[in-house]
Amino acid sequence: MARVLIVDDAAFMRMQLKNIFTSLGHEVVGEAENGKLAISLYDELTPDLVSMDITMPEMNGVDAVKEIKKKHPDATIVMCSAMGQQQMVLEAIQAGAKDFIVKPFDQERIQQALEKILS
Repeated sequence: MARVLIVDDAAFMRMQLKNIFTSLGHEVVGEAENGKLAISLYDELTPDLVSMDITMPEMNGVDAVKEIKKKHPDATIVMCSAMGQQQMVLEAIQAGAKDFIVKPFDQERIQQALEKILS
């Protein structure tokens, strides 16, 4: 079981992810709607896993990954992207993200990604 921080500017997406993570037996310890909040929540909660949206107001997911990895090199972050964001996903992976999942979310794909990342 992992302690998860969900970062997405859309409340609906956060709710969807929360339902999927919870049904897979993980605990959602926090939610953030932008990269800035994600960084301070990460510092406070030190979750086992972060699901990070790419396009958000105030600070995007790629920059948030860079900041979190600076302070916490061992942070486990998985990117959540919409179709057509390959370039930003690539940047995020280079910045230290472990994997990515594509919207709309598919529980099976998320489970596979988590098994790979958390093992």
